[in-house]
Amino acid sequence: MAAAVSNAGGLGIITGLTQGTPEKLAAEIARCKTMTDKPFGVNITFLPSMTPPDYPGLIQAVIDGGVKIVETAGNNPAPYMPALKEAGIKVIHKCTAVRHALKAEKVGCDAVSVDGFECGGHPGEDDIPNFILLPRAADELTIPFVSSGGMADARSLVASLAMGAEGMNMGTRFIATREAPVHDNVKAAILAATELDTRLVMRPLRNTERVLNNSAVERLLEKEKALGADIKIEDILPEVAGVYPKIMKEGDMDAGAWSCGMVAGLINDVPTVQELMDRIMSEADSLIKQRLAGL
Repeated sequence: MAAAVSNAGGLGIITGLTQGTPEKLAAEIARCKTMTDKPFGVNITFLPSMTPPDYPGLIQAVIDGGVKIVETAGNNPAPYMPALKEAGIKVIHKCTAVRHALKAEKVGCDAVSVDGFECGGHPGEDDIPNFILLPRAADELTIPFVSSGGMADARSLVASLAMGAEGMNMGTRFIATREAPVHDNVKAAILAATELDTRLVMRPLRNTERVLNNSAVERLLEKEKALGADIKIEDILPEVAGVYPKIMKEGDMDAGAWSCGMVAGLINDVPTVQELMDRIMSEADSLIKQRLAGL
């Protein structure tokens, strides 16, 4: 998938944590290099955990693999910045608030990905959509940034550029492509969804996640309503723990909660990555040169 995005003119990203170990990440980096001669990056998400991943090992695998772009997310990447910068790696940190973006700039990140409330996954706790968040980021930052959350097509790209971003980051949209290594049921669920079909879960735990609605999500929300402030992560483990393989690989769409953005309402086909990228660039060119230039 990462190779397909890079070959199509984007920046493909390998997700480091899903590989499991530094050795498996190293193998995936090597495999990607056999599939593209274009730049690609690796995402490393820093999460609080009782048994954290081998972050130093994952970062060493990135360095040894010659990858020159790392997207970080979650906690502050500052502890790992010296190793990354010494290796000449450009660091893009994903942020859901301007204050977080400014902190990333301060600790030496080269760019940030500004993630609006529309996004799938974790939108933070401020609930600021991109029509406000992106211009605010442009007002405050001196490093470049890309938009993230709600991005699907040429309109997304042109609007992002107008609000100060240098480009856009797509997640949910790329799941609905031919190359995406997920079950066809996942792609069908995205196509069937509208912008009204996502839900916010884990808000009482201050770990908000936007997910596509299903029976497991409805059950989770009922637990949150019943338990209120007394809810603990253990109460919802059946709906959130270890569910991704069942959903993404086996196609069991009610196995648990899975991240999906509101942008599902804008997704109506399953093209190849190249077809999607070519369409975005062609339509963006038309929007800028025809619609906007004619105003």
